[in-house]
Amino acid sequence: MTEPTTLPPGVERNALHDTIRTHLSHGGGVLLTGPAGIGRTTVVSRLAAELRARGHQVMHCSPSPAEQDSPFLGLIDLLTDVADDTLAALAAHERAALEEALLRSESAGPVDRRDAVVLRIAVRKVLALLATTGPVLLVVDDAQWLDGPTAEILKYLARRADTGLSVLATLRTGHDPGASSDRSVLELCAQPVRRMCVPPLTAHEVGELLERHDHPAWPRPLLARLHQASGGNPRTALELSSALDERVRLEGTGLPDSAEPLPVPESLRRPLLDRIGALPASARQTLVVAGAAVRPTVELLRRAGRRHASADLDACVRGGIIRILPASDHGTIRFLDPLTPMVLQAETAYEHLLEAHRALAEASDDAVERAHHIARLAAGPDPVVAARLSAAASAARRRGAPRTAARLGRLAAEYTPAGHAYADIERRLTAAEDGIEAGDLGFARQLAHEVLGDADRPADRVRAWNVVIDSCGQAMAEIADVFPEAVRDAAGDPELLAQLHYRMSWREWMVGGSAPRAHGHAVRAAGLAARTGDRRTELMALTQQAALELFLGLPEAEATLAAALAAPHDVHAMTHHNGPVYLKYRFHLVRDELDAARAELRTLVYRLRQRGSADSLSQCLIGLAQVEIQRGRCRPALTIARQSLRIVEEAGLSQGPAWYAVSLAETAGGSLSRALTAAETARRYSEDDDDRLFLPRALHAEGRVRLFSGQSGAAVELMRRVGELETAQGQRDPATRRWHADLAEALAADGSPDEAEAVIALARRQAERLGRPGILATLDRAAAAVAVARGQLPQAAGELGRAAARLRAIGYPLEEARARAALGRVRRRLGDEAAARAAFSAALRIFTKAEARPWATMTRAERDRAEDGSACLPEQGSCPEAGSWSDHLTSTERSVVARVAQGATNREIAAGLVLSVKTVEAALTRAYRKLGAKSRVDITRMVMTRPLV
Repeated sequence: MTEPTTLPPGVERNALHDTIRTHLSHGGGVLLTGPAGIGRTTVVSRLAAELRARGHQVMHCSPSPAEQDSPFLGLIDLLTDVADDTLAALAAHERAALEEALLRSESAGPVDRRDAVVLRIAVRKVLALLATTGPVLLVVDDAQWLDGPTAEILKYLARRADTGLSVLATLRTGHDPGASSDRSVLELCAQPVRRMCVPPLTAHEVGELLERHDHPAWPRPLLARLHQASGGNPRTALELSSALDERVRLEGTGLPDSAEPLPVPESLRRPLLDRIGALPASARQTLVVAGAAVRPTVELLRRAGRRHASADLDACVRGGIIRILPASDHGTIRFLDPLTPMVLQAETAYEHLLEAHRALAEASDDAVERAHHIARLAAGPDPVVAARLSAAASAARRRGAPRTAARLGRLAAEYTPAGHAYADIERRLTAAEDGIEAGDLGFARQLAHEVLGDADRPADRVRAWNVVIDSCGQAMAEIADVFPEAVRDAAGDPELLAQLHYRMSWREWMVGGSAPRAHGHAVRAAGLAARTGDRRTELMALTQQAALELFLGLPEAEATLAAALAAPHDVHAMTHHNGPVYLKYRFHLVRDELDAARAELRTLVYRLRQRGSADSLSQCLIGLAQVEIQRGRCRPALTIARQSLRIVEEAGLSQGPAWYAVSLAETAGGSLSRALTAAETARRYSEDDDDRLFLPRALHAEGRVRLFSGQSGAAVELMRRVGELETAQGQRDPATRRWHADLAEALAADGSPDEAEAVIALARRQAERLGRPGILATLDRAAAAVAVARGQLPQAAGELGRAAARLRAIGYPLEEARARAALGRVRRRLGDEAAARAAFSAALRIFTKAEARPWATMTRAERDRAEDGSACLPEQGSCPEAGSWSDHLTSTERSVVARVAQGATNREIAAGLVLSVKTVEAALTRAYRKLGAKSRVDITRMVMTRPLV
């Protein structure tokens, strides 16, 4: 069985891919699990192709249900490419037994017990012979359908755990009668064995998948619904999207609104209906009630009249339809397939659904759940129903469930009678603001525009305009025409103007690129809000004012922040990512107080997970990832950055900042290749949004990766843009955006030491004026790079030693390790191999402790060269002169070599450069010859050694 769906290279799947590849490279086995359509075959195919390119002998079989009773069919597939001359090395009786099993003998017949033992030994010997020329990987895709005799042979091999043999098996989870069990399939895998699950696609990855298969570009809210309904399953997402596209094109009904169910195609409905149809009648009825509930539990179903709920649900569990969480979680019911409730609703008679909602309304002791069912029972507008829905929305908001509050608030507006216009508008605006908090920006914007079409009061209209502005995220350039209209609607009201000036401050900084002008708007907003008693707007404006004063290097920044943190507080402002508590962590950062910054963010993240907006939670996680990198905790940083990305993808928010965080984390502790992809993605999002506030950070992230990959020219071009943008915006505190040292190092590596020295001098003056010791220490390291470029090696060694000591004292382990690695290179060039080894070893200890994988790999290689005395000696022709590895390469060869150093495979390089794999291989062969390299490791050493000085 195959799964032809092509998947995008998502963050989680890249991590899974790397983990599997690393585990298999040391032997052993991996069991990859997941439901049908999740993409197990795609992951396995990619891994097999990569390992084959690296010298593995890959032997593959893909059994199907029809083949389960065909003896040795799996073995025949696995050994199909084994030549007869390999079998000739076996003893005669062993060869005869194997040829019979493989149907290569005319006398093939049933295999008796004695022959089975001989056969296992023969297969083991064949694989051992193959392993003498390279590692052997056995791939068993859909192992649940593997025939019994082949499975017994693989279990025999797994128990022996022979060197050079590894096994990669996949298992389809779900309700498959007759399929092999999880435990049985695990026994096929050689020890040590790891069991891993293919993760579902994120909302962003579902969008990429649909785009690659030429599906319509659905709006973000609809894409989020497709993602939720599919559970992130690629095959399900494609089929749902196809059904939706067909309905829209053929029926001309337009896109479904948020309350309308998605069309489910027969291919997805029929398996679910067959499974439901196999249940007893009582269990089917209980399942209908569970599907109608918002949060179904066993106890709720009992109170709703399902007396035999436990027995009915047990039947559903055995049928693979639901699972019941432990009693500690109140026996909550989870549908294994998210489509099941949708299919149940579509297939159940309307009167039966009404009965289910009536029973649940009477049984529920939760205001939110009860209001949901009461709304389903109402025949039309009803002031009592509307009031109860509005109260339920308030309850959901207090719980920290803004998405539920937004949905209930909209329902409350829909059930509000025609004669209550002001109540209708109030409920729609409140629902729109809840939608902003939930990250459902399209929903919020739609409601705001509805209000603008109906409202005439200035307060209502400005409030709606604020929703429109806030819903654009980073893309404030798209709403240039909104502000003049909103100001006209404010009609000179100082309270309304305060809200608009606060938002104009953000637009002036993000789109206009001027911190001084943005500061003027923030000051005016804070003053107007204070005068009118609008404490929330005053706090947000004071926070914006303090952030701008910090960026501009103004001494009053601390006092402004203190005013924003002073009582009386506002809960919304104190938990918002543009509020004073969040900004407090950034003040800690510029003062090099990493532990205090981490503590602030962890507390805020905890609060936001309980109740808060997706946007604020994502931004706090981005900040926390950066702090963890600076503290030398690379693995947690990777995890946190990926969490942030998942949140914004699922919520449909602007993704540039999250991809930036992923790039930083991958640069520190993951893969430079993935870091570059993430940085380029962050830059594209920022450019698409015309976000000048965030664009410099994305450019800096990309420039750093290119600097560390030996592409100093490209790094200089990118980081010069960073400097130009930040300087034009008015940056006067180098600790707020730490790009100065990296730009100087790139300039020095690219042969522009005078320009590098000017960058350092300006940043040093600013840092000394503001008292920024962390910045001064990194500038010392950059000054050493300038000294190296000028051939002043003793001076460089002294500066690097001082920089490392200062960075250690301040508490920046990765920056310290970079300085020590650079010191090792300088000491080697001075001929002091002992000091070079000591510096490299010190750097390696720090990188290893921090789990900074790319840095540890490079530093370990340099230390080993220092220990065996194999330093590059240009005069001997053993490797190119430091810094000139690219001089004799063509542009294609340079691009290929740079990507090899980032850890990319030939296929990945070919895809990235739009070349054939053969062209990449030819370019790499020529580069090996020109560089005097023998392996990809040699290439990596040559490329990565120079830029870290």
